[in-house]
Amino acid sequence: MTGSTVFWYASRATGIVTLLLLTAVLVLGLVVNRQGRIPGWPGFAVTSLHRNLSLLSVAFITVHVVTAVLDTYVSIPLVSALIPFTSGYERFWLGLGAVSVDLMLAMIATSLIRGRLDRRWWRAVHLLAYVSWPVALAHSIGAGKDLQQGRLPWLAVGCALVAVAAVAWRLASAARQVPRAARVAAVFAERTSRSSGGARPGHRPAS
Repeated sequence: MTGSTVFWYASRATGIVTLLLLTAVLVLGLVVNRQGRIPGWPGFAVTSLHRNLSLLSVAFITVHVVTAVLDTYVSIPLVSALIPFTSGYERFWLGLGAVSVDLMLAMIATSLIRGRLDRRWWRAVHLLAYVSWPVALAHSIGAGKDLQQGRLPWLAVGCALVAVAAVAWRLASAARQVPRAARVAAVFAERTSRSSGGARPGHRPAS
């Protein structure tokens, strides 16, 4: 590593770490149940871990973008990190990276003002995480030649397999859950049954 290549190495390294962090954030969000908990974990631990991993991802993304812009091997304007498909170098793959960054910025901004937004709007924007991750993966593979040779392609494959497994687990878990309307009806029927049949057979309730 020399002074002329330090930004190149930093950009590649932070990009790979960012992919790992984003995969962890995605998987954690998928395995959390409706109560915001993971079986066996307290709720505050899950919330804290998810938040800290998300913030750490943002920090690495920032360093990744800055070092890519500072790298003199190619010319990548800073605006290309926010406006997709405006870079003269690897226009398509860097454009995907900008799309992923914009989606994550939208999630962060809406999370900061969550209390002022309708929950449906916040949830709709937050679900963009499921779109942001595959876009970021495609950017990593297409723009970073490192993930196309040696052992690093297996890293991308591993992240993809873990994400697919988490999605499959979440879909299977959702399919096993009783719909909310059915749960409410079941609880109401149970309470009605208890109130009407609470007295023992042959025993007259007290007046």
